[in-house]
Amino acid sequence: DAEGLLRIKEENQKHYRRAQRHQEKKEKIQRLNRKLGDLVEKKTYELKSQYEHLANLRRTHILELTSVIFPIEEVKTSMRDPADVSSESDNAMTSSTVSKLAEARRTTYLSGRWVCDDHNGDTSISITGPWITLPNNGDYSAYYNWVEEKKTTQGPDTEHNNPAYTISAALCYATQLVNTLSLILDVNLPKKLCNRQFCGENLSRHRFTRAVKKLNANILHLCFSQHVNLDLLHPLHTLRNLMYLVSPDTENLGR
Repeated sequence: DAEGLLRIKEENQKHYRRAQRHQEKKEKIQRLNRKLGDLVEKKTYELKSQYEHLANLRRTHILELTSVIFPIEEVKTSMRDPADVSSESDNAMTSSTVSKLAEARRTTYLSGRWVCDDHNGDTSISITGPWITLPNNGDYSAYYNWVEEKKTTQGPDTEHNNPAYTISAALCYATQLVNTLSLILDVNLPKKLCNRQFCGENLSRHRFTRAVKKLNANILHLCFSQHVNLDLLHPLHTLRNLMYLVSPDTENLGR
């Protein structure tokens, strides 16, 4: 029994020494973890600062780009609401008739359906200058209507103020701006669209509509990536959505 007790005591001492070594290793690992945790926290803070700096640089480049090369502004036209004109000419007109006229003016028949236009069609959005504008409600039918007329009309086109030229130029500039913004913001666009898509040859109605849908999808994707207020966006308002994206009021621009 004495010999067995002695052996047990020796084993207990070995286990005790081993436990001490494990405890020292544990404390060493804990110190290392705390050190690494402090380093990760420091690097995370530096990375966040670099992200903020990068976002500010992107924001500066975008605002410079849209103020010097691609300025986007809202152009108001001097159109009066027909409800107001009618009410002035006919004092006996009921309020329901006035409201119906106002409601009718806020809708647009586009691609076989009625589309609500909150801006009443009295504004357009310009890009690179007030002479290159797009309809606010997204109705680009003037372009493919002009293309259809060109197919049936022979001879050179001498009409320099054709709205189809304006639409084509505005969409071309918008495409260039969107592709440039995707590079600055490092955001991959969901649809591939070349800068020359809307210039050069006249597009058919199908190809034109398909290209416009691609452009609108890319603009919305950029807006979503920069956390633009969803209440401001409309899937058909090409330049207006782009204007909200590059606005100085967009808090997360450059993220």
